[in-house]
Amino acid sequence: MSALLQVDGISRRFGGIRAVDGAAFDVEAGSITGLIGPNGAGKTTAFNVISGFLRPQSGTITFDGNRIERQPAHMIARAGLVRTFQIPRVLTRMSVLENVQLAATRQPGEVLGAALIAPRAVSRREREVRDEAMQILDLVRLSRLANDYAGTLSGGQRKLLELARALMTGPRMILLDEPMAGVAPTLALQLLEHILERRARRGTTFLVIEHDMEAIMAISDRVIVMDEGRVIAIGSAAEVQQDERVIEAYLGRREAQPA
Repeated sequence: MSALLQVDGISRRFGGIRAVDGAAFDVEAGSITGLIGPNGAGKTTAFNVISGFLRPQSGTITFDGNRIERQPAHMIARAGLVRTFQIPRVLTRMSVLENVQLAATRQPGEVLGAALIAPRAVSRREREVRDEAMQILDLVRLSRLANDYAGTLSGGQRKLLELARALMTGPRMILLDEPMAGVAPTLALQLLEHILERRARRGTTFLVIEHDMEAIMAISDRVIVMDEGRVIAIGSAAEVQQDERVIEAYLGRREAQPA
């Protein structure tokens, strides 16, 4: 497999704090890669930089052969690289189905005058979007809640909804930020199943931040470990668990909990 995402020496400071300090790693196309490290290691900041929510102060990011470190988040998403958040960002006063439909691309009804010029095309695309949204909701087992307000969902269900919204964009790669944090074991297992199924069916690439070490080690082809803004180890689950730098990063701190 070739690298779909290449991160080379990215840095991001906040005042005198180096949240990300020269981090460099590749993510292979079609892989599931774990990104772990102690609290404050810089993982979420790295996600924010890669996905365009923050600009790096140094370094380069290449996605599918194109440099993206200076592109805004919406352009990166259009290129096929999307992300979820630790705290799901759902539109609480819209239905579950509407939340997913809004994530669809190529919606002619959004173009001024399209409904007047080509009403049949608009109606046809609206039906397609609805059907696709329902298929994805069925995949994440939320179809029975399609007409409920998103604000009524539990925390775990909101994470499933956010995953559904990400899938609705038809991405090549998804950055998942702690998808199982605060999620009931049954829903967490569903999330893992959906990740594995999507990779198997569509070849979607995943980069996953997760504090559940057993889960991340079980599904990851490779694991990247960060500490104090730097990448300190890359390898298989077995390799990084035996790495002295990784052991020190976790056991040498009071919090000793990955985030």
